[in-house]
Formats: sequence, C-alpha cells, structure tokens
Amino acid sequence: QVQLVESGGGLVQRGGSLRLSCAATGSISSLNIMAWYRQAPGKQREFVASITSHMTTNYVDSVKGRFIISTDNAKRTTSLQMNSLKPEDTAVYYCNAAVTAVGTPFIEFYWGQGTQVTVSS
Repeated sequence: QVQLVESGGGLVQRGGSLRLSCAATGSISSLNIMAWYRQAPGKQREFVASITSHMTTNYVDSVKGRFIISTDNAKRTTSLQMNSLKPEDTAVYYCNAAVTAVGTPFIEFYWGQGTQVTVSS
C-alpha cells in the first residue's frame, strides 16, 4: 500500500517560516504529481501548490512569492517551504500525490493525514 506522511507543521508568528515535508512509501513505480492542499476551520479544502515529475510548479495566487514547492524523486518526498507566513495561512495542510504503483498502468491519488500550521498575529 502507498502511504503519505506529512511533517513539519507547528506554531509560528506572523512573518515567520515553516518547512513541510511529505514522504511517500510503498511499491511505487512513479510519482507523477505531488501537491499540497489546506483546509481552515469552516472552509473548504483548497489547492496550495503542486509539482510534476518534470518540475513544473503551480501555486494558488495567495501564496505566490512566499511558498516554494520542491521534490526529491530519489527520496520520494516533496517539501513546501513557507515564508512570510500570515494568520490566514493557518490551516491543516495535506499532502496529495498522483501515484503509479508497481505492476499497474493506473494513476491513483493518495492523501496524507495532514499537519497543523498555526500562524499567530
């Protein structure tokens, strides 16, 4: 089975930085896309950033210039460097990956359990 495990969340003051990491484990043939989503209390889960196997990146407008997504295919990880954090960035952050498992031609999506990011004023 494929599993995603996030780490790096915590409490930080406005203007501070955090680095989130997500590790994928299991019988994986390829990681096609890795992404981060977030969900604040009372709000719908939203897309934050993504990166493809060819290093193409996308960001939601609200984090452009502040967040940087990266990946290490050899280690099967993705990271989200979050700088200049704002209180409105407070949310549970979820790792998402589009994975092709060994022995299959299919792309399947997996979610991590989430890691809390809290930004104080």
